[in-house]
Amino acid sequence: MLDGTEDEEKFLAAGIAGLQQNSFYMHRALDSNNLRDALKYSAQMLSELRTSKLSPHKYYELYMRAFDQLRKLEMFFEEETRRGCSIIDLYELVQHAGNILPRLYLLCTVGSVYIKSKEAPAKDVLKDLVEMCRGIQHPVRGLFLRSYLSQVSRDKLPDIGSEYEGDADTVADAVEFVLQNFTEMNKLWVRMQHQGPAREKEKREKERSELRDLVGKNLHVLGQIEGVDLDMYKDVVLPRVLEQVVNCKDEIAQFYLMDCIIQVFPDEYHLQTLDVLLGAYPQLQPSVDIKTVLSQLMERLSNYAASSAEVLPEFLQVEAFSKLSNAIGKVIEAQPDMPTVGVVTLYSSLLTFTLHVHPDRLDYADQVLGACVKKLSGRGKIEDNRATKQIVALLSAPLEKYNDIMIALKLSNYPRIMEYLDIPTTKVMATVIIQSIMKNGTRISTSEKVEALFELLKGLIKDSDVPNNELDEDDFKEEQNSVSRLIQMLYNDDPEEMFKIIDTVRKHILTGGPKRLPFTVPPLVFSSLKLVRQLQGQEENPFGDDASITPKKIFQLLNQTIETLSGVLAPELALQLYLQCAEAANDCDLEPIAYEFFTQAYILYEEEISDSRAQITAIHLIIGTLQRMHVFGVENRDTLTHKATGYSAKLLKKPDQCRAVYACSHLFWVDDHDNMKDGERVLLCLKRALRIANAAQQMANAARGSTGSVMLFIEILNKYLYFFEKGNLQITVAAIQGLIELIMNEMQSDSTTPDPAADAFLASTMRYIEFQKQKGGTVGEKYEAIKVSQAG
Repeated sequence: MLDGTEDEEKFLAAGIAGLQQNSFYMHRALDSNNLRDALKYSAQMLSELRTSKLSPHKYYELYMRAFDQLRKLEMFFEEETRRGCSIIDLYELVQHAGNILPRLYLLCTVGSVYIKSKEAPAKDVLKDLVEMCRGIQHPVRGLFLRSYLSQVSRDKLPDIGSEYEGDADTVADAVEFVLQNFTEMNKLWVRMQHQGPAREKEKREKERSELRDLVGKNLHVLGQIEGVDLDMYKDVVLPRVLEQVVNCKDEIAQFYLMDCIIQVFPDEYHLQTLDVLLGAYPQLQPSVDIKTVLSQLMERLSNYAASSAEVLPEFLQVEAFSKLSNAIGKVIEAQPDMPTVGVVTLYSSLLTFTLHVHPDRLDYADQVLGACVKKLSGRGKIEDNRATKQIVALLSAPLEKYNDIMIALKLSNYPRIMEYLDIPTTKVMATVIIQSIMKNGTRISTSEKVEALFELLKGLIKDSDVPNNELDEDDFKEEQNSVSRLIQMLYNDDPEEMFKIIDTVRKHILTGGPKRLPFTVPPLVFSSLKLVRQLQGQEENPFGDDASITPKKIFQLLNQTIETLSGVLAPELALQLYLQCAEAANDCDLEPIAYEFFTQAYILYEEEISDSRAQITAIHLIIGTLQRMHVFGVENRDTLTHKATGYSAKLLKKPDQCRAVYACSHLFWVDDHDNMKDGERVLLCLKRALRIANAAQQMANAARGSTGSVMLFIEILNKYLYFFEKGNLQITVAAIQGLIELIMNEMQSDSTTPDPAADAFLASTMRYIEFQKQKGGTVGEKYEAIKVSQAG
């Protein structure tokens, strides 16, 4: 047994065969100028189109073959009239065809020639044809017949400037013909929905979808009639088309035809007939996807407004904004079950329209957002993916239009819309806002604006109650880095206001939880230190006002802020920031505050930093920072220096100990500060470093049988040379000479491991000594006594 598709193929093949056979005989008759046989075989050929066994798709194949033959037949009829055959007689003759469908196809074909002959007014022939076609009420056959009528008549309509233009009111006749054909075709098209069993509903809808362009072509023809001006469109065309659309009560037809109206007719016409067009929307079936059609209308009007500033007064004149706003409200009320995505899409399109047409009316934009909030109230967080995308589009529109988040922040309903977003989408929107600020270099310079902005960005700043393990680590870092960059951009020249900004940011970022704080605290600290530098040298309370901002006040805030990092397992970062603050306090001559920051850094080092690598980094940071401090009195400096040297000597590995201890020598000799030059203690540090280096070699010898590299000794030699050159009298030529000899002996020892890097470093050091000797003068004299001949 054949299935449906194979059956159809079989019927199509049979139909094509019959059509080809009859077209062959028709051609033979045409060639011999035998009119009667030509009509006989053409009618038999067209009888193949009477089939009901083909789907629209297959029927179209058959129709197109017949259409090609009819074009040839039309040319034959034209030749016949030129040879003297009466077109009126021909018009009467074809009406004797036995079956109605072939008869009407032939009548339309002769009718086309009849209009061309101009022996009768085009309007009369067209009226006759469109009425006659009512004889076919089978939906598919009727649609294709009327499509043929539309095709053969479209270039013969009595339009303005057309050769078929008659006396008076001819455009109205052309419009009437097309509207009548459209109305009948739409009825046939809708009737298809109600034929056949309910189980085949989907199949029928698919078939109808394939045929929709046959109906829509009529509207295209109407759109191309030159004589259809705004008045005729407003008074005749649009009311008649909308009447048919609303009354057909068919979901597929209503959606398609409303879309056709928007696409086919000019934007100017839509604008001038907004009342009529929008009035039809609430009358459509509840299942029609009105959001898409209405959004397309607003998009067309937005583009029209953007095309030229000259058209904007038209929008104001017809009060387009209020009409569209009211229409959307009515449509949503008429469809209480409209999904969230539909509601948001409509308001997103209205906002885009508003921003194009009324860019200066922020109150309109806020009205749109407020209406959207009202419609969303009671729906809770939106989790539908399509709806959240539309909300992002809605919220992004003002940013894209104004390129300034400050303008968006003036919209009171902007943050209220964001409350409906789920956590992932809130983050997406926050990222969009930050990117807009970065791209446009927007300056946010008051604490109120910062407060409003950070409320919008809380998706990126605040730890959510719901754990989110899905976020990729790299994405998280990128998000937090963008927040950090934003913090650096917040600035105001006025110290009072800048301090308020810092305090506001601090309040928000401290809600960030352990993963975020290491990203967001450092930029806040550096922004605060920038303010400290700005206030540096300023007298304390210059106006005698207790509330004025002073470095001391900022440092108190910084101490509390950095403390949060030590509690979130980021002690190394906290230590670095404490040292940065200590250096800033040093520059402000605030000794107690600088000492407090150092104390905090030391506590972190002792209690929190246990990893040996982290300890090495930390101790060198401590030494480097302490060396630059000049604010401390003798007692405080001694305490801190003693601690630093003690930490250095307690590092795990001997080479690390040695390097940290010789680095401590710089703590006792600071250039440009004569009260901070203690040659004896420098020498003590260097001797201690030598002892540790010696112990490191002995340990290596005991463990591996070789003393290892002499690199540490060469590094210490370089320190000796540095202080020797700086004028430390405790560093003598004899001490340097003795160290050089020690290194030479070690390098020649069999137990020393060869080390090319140490060899190169030593050679470079020896070259430096020679270079200094050749300089002459005081420096040359100093170095003259050092013997380097053994280095060769």
